[in-house]
Amino acid sequence: MFRKFLKLLIILAISILIGNMVYGMYQEFELSNGPSVVAEPNDIYLNSEIELNELADNLTNKTAENEGEKLNRAFEKIDEEYKGYKVSAKLIIPKIELNTYVLEKYGTDTMELCPTKYFGAEPNEAGNFCIAAHNYNKENMFNHIIELEKGDTIILIDNKNGEVEYEVYDVYKVKPNETEPLSQKTEGRTELTLITCSDYSSKRIIVKARKV
Repeated sequence: MFRKFLKLLIILAISILIGNMVYGMYQEFELSNGPSVVAEPNDIYLNSEIELNELADNLTNKTAENEGEKLNRAFEKIDEEYKGYKVSAKLIIPKIELNTYVLEKYGTDTMELCPTKYFGAEPNEAGNFCIAAHNYNKENMFNHIIELEKGDTIILIDNKNGEVEYEVYDVYKVKPNETEPLSQKTEGRTELTLITCSDYSSKRIIVKARKV
């Protein structure tokens, strides 16, 4: 009886030993076919932090470059005089290929030269900066502003505030005695109004735009 029990113990011990050897060989096989380097959690966090810092630095540098471009463009001075008259601003409307000065003084002589400030706030400041011009068939007049539509871009440049972009939000006609387009009630917004004659001077074309 004792011998049988002893044999069973020996067989069990041998089986356990063989099982451990087989399991060890299996683990070695799995490791040899797996990744050569296993990243620790701390390594993963460190790599992510480095990447985030690099990304933040890149974004900061890119933003600084963009701001630098804007500043350089904004402070590019325009001429202070045009044909002996003081310049208020420079007006650019890409859609109709208009690039002209806006003179400070409104009068018969200045209106013959180019657009002039008609009424309102200073250029690119809170309020409604109103510009008037004839609809003559000349490259620096307002004969094509009727072609403007909502969403079109207008650019105004002055030596104090630099270059400012506006977006057209309305185009319509009024009678000469209707002064609503000149209103300065803009609720603190910076707006722009273009004015020219239409229908044999019986009406006025009005283009309204807001600072983007």
